[in-house]
Order: sequence, then C-alpha cells, then structure tokens
Amino acid sequence: MNIAFFTDCYLDLTGGIRSSISAQKSALEQNGHTVYIFTTSFPRTASQRHQLAQKHIYPVPSCRLFFRGLTPLSRRPKIIERWLLREHPELQDFDVFYVHYEAGCSIAGLRLGKELGIPTVQVMHGREDMGETNIIPYGLRTFVAWAINWIHSWYIPHPVKVKRDNYLADSVAKAKMWTLMVNHANAADFVLTPSEHFRQKLLHYGVKRDIKVFPNGYPDAKFPESLDTKELIPGHDLRIIWHSRVSAEKRMMPFLRALVRVTGRYRLDVYGGGGDHFRARRFARRHHLNVYFHGNAEFDVVQTAIAKAHLDVLVSSNFDTFGMTLIEAEVHGVPVFFCDPDMREVVPRGSYIISKSPSSDDMAAALNNLIAHPEKIKQMSEVMLKHRDEVLISKRIKKLVQIFKYLGGWCRRRGTPTELADVGEEAATGPAQNMV
Repeated sequence: MNIAFFTDCYLDLTGGIRSSISAQKSALEQNGHTVYIFTTSFPRTASQRHQLAQKHIYPVPSCRLFFRGLTPLSRRPKIIERWLLREHPELQDFDVFYVHYEAGCSIAGLRLGKELGIPTVQVMHGREDMGETNIIPYGLRTFVAWAINWIHSWYIPHPVKVKRDNYLADSVAKAKMWTLMVNHANAADFVLTPSEHFRQKLLHYGVKRDIKVFPNGYPDAKFPESLDTKELIPGHDLRIIWHSRVSAEKRMMPFLRALVRVTGRYRLDVYGGGGDHFRARRFARRHHLNVYFHGNAEFDVVQTAIAKAHLDVLVSSNFDTFGMTLIEAEVHGVPVFFCDPDMREVVPRGSYIISKSPSSDDMAAALNNLIAHPEKIKQMSEVMLKHRDEVLISKRIKKLVQIFKYLGGWCRRRGTPTELADVGEEAATGPAQNMV
C-alpha cells in the first residue's frame, strides 16, 4: 500500500507523537508498504531536505517566525494543498491519508483526501482542551481558544457545538477546544485513538465517525534483547527518571514540590525540555534536591538512561491519553509511577504505583511508602518484563493495515463512511491485558 502521513508534530520535536509516528513508519515499511511523511519544519538547507527526501520525509511550507511551543507552524492549509499537488502529484494514486494532529498540515491532509477521493484516517492523540488551558495565560485562554476555533472552522465545518458543562468542558475555552477536536475527527472517514478512555470522551462530546483503539507501540529495532529485574537495595538511592516535557501540563513543578517532602534517598534524572525547564532548575537548586537536568537528548540516550532507573514517572493529571513514556519503561522492565487513574489502561496490573490524588503531598506519600518497601520494585519489574514484548509495534501494526485495507475496499465500493462500523474488534483494540 501507499500511505501518506500528515502531521504538525514530527520534525524539530521530541515526544510521544513523534515516537509513535516513527515506530509506525518503520513497521509499515518493513512490511513492504510505501510511507511518506508530510510535516512542518523550521528552515532547512537543500542538502538537508534531500537527505529527508531519501527517507520519504517532506517538509511542507512552514512559517519562519511563528511557532507553537517547540514546533513550527505550517502555512495556511490551502497553500499546503497547492504545494502538495504541484510537488507530489503521485499522491493521487495513494491508498490512504493517515492524519495526526489538528493544525494546518493535518487539515490539508484531510481536505486533500476528500478532494482526491482517498480515504482518511485521523488519529486523535491529545487533550487540546487541557493543553490550551495549561499553556495559555489565564486572562487570554477564552480569546485564544475562540480564535483557534474560528480559524479552524474556515477549513473544517463545525456543525457540532460543544457547550460548557460540569464534565470536561468546564470553561468556555475548554468547550471551544472540544468543539475543534470533535469536528476535526468528524471530517475524517475513520478515527483512531491510543486508549479506550479517550475514545469514550470523544464519543461523549459528539464524534460520529467509527472510533477504534490502536495503542502506540515500541520500535522492534530498538527493543533490548535481555534485561535483569530491577532491584532497589535498602539504603541506596531510588533512581527515578523523567523523560517527558518539562512543562505545566506534565506537572514538573508539583512533582518537585513532592520531592521536597520525600524523606528517603532518591535521585531524579530529567530528560526533556519545555516551558518550565529554567523554573524547575531554580527550584531544585533552591531546595537542594538531588535532581539532574540533562535537557533534550537523542532517543537512544534516553532509552539507556531508562534502563538504569528503578522508577519511571508520568505525573500529568487528566491530560495524557496514552503516555508513551510508560511503554518505554515497560520495555526496559522499569516500574512506573503516575497520578491519573486513566493510565492504568496502558501498563499491566501490578507494574505501577499510583498516588491517591495528584497533589504533591499524596505523591510524596506514595514515594515515601515505596522507599520504605524496596521489595516492591522487584515485584513490579517482574510484571513489566513478563509483558514487555506485547508492546512491540510489529505485533500491533497488522491491525492498522487491516483498517487501511478495509478503507481502501470501502473507497472502491463507493460506500458510505457508516459502513466502517463493520470493522471487527480484531482491528480495533490493543492487547486485552492493557484494557482495564
């Protein structure tokens, strides 16, 4: 099959979305499929663009001055669509457009798929309502959400209007972002999410397309062959690793405040950057915390660091839809610590600790209890090692290909998107052990 990825999150970015896309691209290519990636990019030389093209990665027209977080913004979707038709006319013969995220490049992929009669699959990765709330200053949130929503509606119709409620859309800004997410998903022919809990939330707010769960996977080429069980020797440091963004939505500062209350020995290694990086460093120095900041690092460097840890942490709350960091920990047999009950879906039972609440006090209590009972590390590590080969992308990619082939058949039959509901559960969900 010929498959085109469209994403606003890939080049010039680290994180779960990039890791997920890279793993899927490699697995699809190893199975004989042709995969293109179209993505935003900061300026690159002709030589650099040529090297990317050798891997079928193509930067789309992007803004030179404006960017979102650490990611460049694309030009307007119509500009990208014209560029795609001019520079890549072969796209007319592709089998499926596989879309990640909800900004300019992703919008262009959805619109162009409709224009060319090519089926589109939209992956809903994240909680944009929580992202906007955590990143934008309080006084600007409603205006920014309204502006983003308005611009998005220029290109994707918004027949569904999410109203403020007492569930997840408990502010006007959040309701606007849910409106954007729901209508973006409805613009595709088929929708995937990495977790069942996010699938249910999308259905609640009005996604009408068939939604299936396709969990993220770990690249086979990077899979370590043999590992020892992790053990914490009493009186030694509990080695903790953080390899998410150092930002408000990931809750680095509450976690550091929890470490202030930890009474036992520990060491925290932080890999990643973000808006709270300098603030976190200052806080750690001021409170004499045993924390080491390594900044952004290559994938292999981070994986080596994970393998040396006793505990991997992901302390976001009501934000992450999957948590790729948890999968990376599972591969290395490292127990995990989180605050969000939804994350229990991602890793096996018995492999994690969870705090009673997301508060710093409760996180500190959970860590103190673990340090006081070091034997739990070995018990949780054994569970991780038992299940770790289940997260290989090679074991999950067949379900994705099945969906792509079904969509191709639907397109040839000139059916309607409602027929997609006939895809069976074999093409729908992740491993049963991951479903709580």
